[in-house]
Amino acid sequence: MDMDVQQALRACEDMKKICSRLQIIKDLGLGYLTLGEATPNLSGGEAQRLKLASEMERKQDASVFVFDEPTIGLHPFDVQTLLQVFDRLVSKGATVIVIEHDLDVIRNADYIIDMGPGGGEAGGRIIAKGTPEEIASDKESVTGKYLR
Repeated sequence: MDMDVQQALRACEDMKKICSRLQIIKDLGLGYLTLGEATPNLSGGEAQRLKLASEMERKQDASVFVFDEPTIGLHPFDVQTLLQVFDRLVSKGATVIVIEHDLDVIRNADYIIDMGPGGGEAGGRIIAKGTPEEIASDKESVTGKYLR
């Protein structure tokens, strides 16, 4: 249980089912976690990705996943890994809804609903909606200004 996921993959290479599950955890960018790590020690993003790992082998054609700020605390490389995971879920037929401020995630979206114009009581209205290109060209969208 002291091995990290990367080491466990090598140690269990003849155990197909175990390797398959460990590979998913690695693909989610969590290859550095130790097998016996207590879940309270995980960051919010790590915990979300670990929960997602349990869903990845299932058929996703009727699934809806909602992620709230999944990139918080992630290195930009890990954000790219997460985007690949989202793409994989969508390719399996899932719907992925992400509440996010990270511009890389926003640029990767098929469809954006830009809320605002500010936060808290100054927010709550739909400012713009559409593809990233449509949001970028919308003069009302604060997000669009950063996508240009």
